[in-house]
Amino acid sequence: MSDGKSIEVEGKIVSVLPGTMFKVELSNGHTVLAHISGKLRKNFIKIAAGDRVKMEMSPYDLEKARITYRVRDERPMTHPAPRRRY
Repeated sequence: MSDGKSIEVEGKIVSVLPGTMFKVELSNGHTVLAHISGKLRKNFIKIAAGDRVKMEMSPYDLEKARITYRVRDERPMTHPAPRRRY
């Protein structure tokens, strides 16, 4: 959408459903059904339960949303990936 008519919200993935669908809990306690946007799918962005995401919602249907961004964790990785030696 991104035309100014959509509502941008942030939530947490509660469960992963088939067909790139997710149940997302909003900060106010509501649960919505969300699917991932084409850019996330194109760039193979993986989303798992517990991830924080930004979503767009239509003001006409507040039960569904489109996931547009996966928010990164602020905490650093405890064990960085091993370096390959060639």
